Amino acid sequence: MDGNGRWANAKGLPRIAGHREGVRTVRKITEICGELGVQVLTLYTFSSENWNRPMTEVSALMKLLVSSLRREVKDLMKNNVRFTAIGDISELDVNVQDELLDAIDKTKNNTGLNLNLALSYGSRKEILSAVKLLSEKIAVGEIESDQINESLFSQMLYTKDIPDPDLLIRTGGEFRISNFLLWQIAYTEIHVTQTYWPAFGKKELAEAIFDYQNRERRYGKISEQLKVNNG
Repeated sequence: MDGNGRWANAKGLPRIAGHREGVRTVRKITEICGELGVQVLTLYTFSSENWNRPMTEVSALMKLLVSSLRREVKDLMKNNVRFTAIGDISELDVNVQDELLDAIDKTKNNTGLNLNLALSYGSRKEILSAVKLLSEKIAVGEIESDQINESLFSQMLYTKDIPDPDLLIRTGGEFRISNFLLWQIAYTEIHVTQTYWPAFGKKELAEAIFDYQNRERRYGKISEQLKVNNG
């Protein structure tokens, strides 16, 4: 969800105003995805690198996150949305952790869209954590090294209960992944839009989905093979 600060700067507003508008976009896009039958919507909310931003901005973002969670849980329940989070949650302030856990617990039995926030998240750190978990299991004899495969490795990741994404949308026009779901997006289709996240709406989402629907997902095969397999 890139471009909150640039959106605010372009309008002569403080950066936090862009983040507040970004929260409104989250609400809007979550509702639309729920209506479309999307199963999982993962939003890159705060990266492990974002801790390097000015402390005034980080503090404002954490306060905004807490207030947003408190405000939105009722709507999540009303719309049958299940809330989850991935990342090193232990790095967050205790009050933020409490609000996260409360929202996760209250919505855990909902069966609609899974709204998943990546918080204090970094994919390299996630992969290293998975390697350490596997190493510990080998050390205590729980598994043998030759048992390690892609499926087992995936079960060590923060996203073990979430399918790999079909579509990754990057707002703000940047052509990089920024340490996001590096393992999981091996065959994900990527759509980049110049639109800043606060201005991202139904039209831009429809364009991204239409772009995705017109891609040929070959998974290493050639077009002719897909045509044969599809009859």
